[in-house]
Amino acid sequence: MGCYLFCYPCFSFIVTFFVRLFNKDYHFFEKICYNSKYYVPEGDGFMRNKELFRGRRKAGRIVGLVLTLALAVSLLSGCGQSKERLTFGTGGTAGTYYSYGGVLAQYITNNTNVKVTAVSTGGSKANLQSVQDGDFQLGFVQSDVMAYAWDGVRAFEQDGATHDFRTLGGLYAETVQLFTMDPDIKTVEDLKGKSVSIGAANSGVYFNALDVLNAGGITLDDIHPQYLSFEDSKESLKDGKIDAAFIVAGAPTTAITELATTNGVYMINIDGAIRDSILSDCPYYTSYQIPAGTYPGQDEPVETITVKATIVVSESLDEDTVYDMTAAIFDHADEISAENAKGAELSLENATSGMTIPFHKGAARYYAEHGITVDTKGE
Repeated sequence: MGCYLFCYPCFSFIVTFFVRLFNKDYHFFEKICYNSKYYVPEGDGFMRNKELFRGRRKAGRIVGLVLTLALAVSLLSGCGQSKERLTFGTGGTAGTYYSYGGVLAQYITNNTNVKVTAVSTGGSKANLQSVQDGDFQLGFVQSDVMAYAWDGVRAFEQDGATHDFRTLGGLYAETVQLFTMDPDIKTVEDLKGKSVSIGAANSGVYFNALDVLNAGGITLDDIHPQYLSFEDSKESLKDGKIDAAFIVAGAPTTAITELATTNGVYMINIDGAIRDSILSDCPYYTSYQIPAGTYPGQDEPVETITVKATIVVSESLDEDTVYDMTAAIFDHADEISAENAKGAELSLENATSGMTIPFHKGAARYYAEHGITVDTKGE
């Protein structure tokens, strides 16, 4: 809309220009130059523009034509560069969502007709609510949290369900990581009676931790729950204030790496009957193996589960825009991976597998062109 308002006077000016030119109304161009800021100072043989034009009418006509054409080109090019502005909700400034979101916003802006700005937020729930309110047009979310929002459960039980968003694509694995500095804690069942960090109340980490604990036959009454951030979990383990902690993030995770480097940690497997139960009850989880050597002193692979970092978009965005945004990401996977390590996990299979929320039609069209059919109706 802004471009139309700007271009109407531009259009009028250009029409006037060519009409005057066709009618050889050179006074029109001279008048432009007389009233412009371009003049020759008086004194020492110089004279003002008006005097110069009177004496050199032909030169004045040429200057007027050149200035007028330059102004016309400038006005038209300004309109052509106008882009729709979209806001991309990410996460905290110290996290992967924010840094990776900035890279993706750059590639979308450079390869589409929209300008995307990545902003720091409180994470998945805040992003979904802001898309619902119309403040954001796209955002990062955990795949499990967007399922809660769609169904109006858990973190969205009080706020109610929202269907104002659609999936653009999954990006990378957010790994459920359970770790300790106590060598006697070897399994999930060993957490009974221990002080355990399970993330902020009602956060994605909190519900991931509950799923693991419940599958292991453990309730919050069986442990001493602590509601800590990643950084606070690391420091509390180091100070002996807690016995174990859950972190859900792409591995390697900075907090765990730092603790493993300075103090040493033990990674606890989430596997067997516990993992089978979780995968059976919660379709947004998938099995995952953290490779050996991911963390200092980790000589064996660790079995666990993951949710997926996903981009969602407003349901109201038009199909062509979302198609272009999807292409801007997945057509440039190699370049993106060179700027952020998480780009290495970009793939069409990763983008489309394990998604429980309908895809936007624009994204679905892109995937269809690559031989992949996705659900757009929630069926």
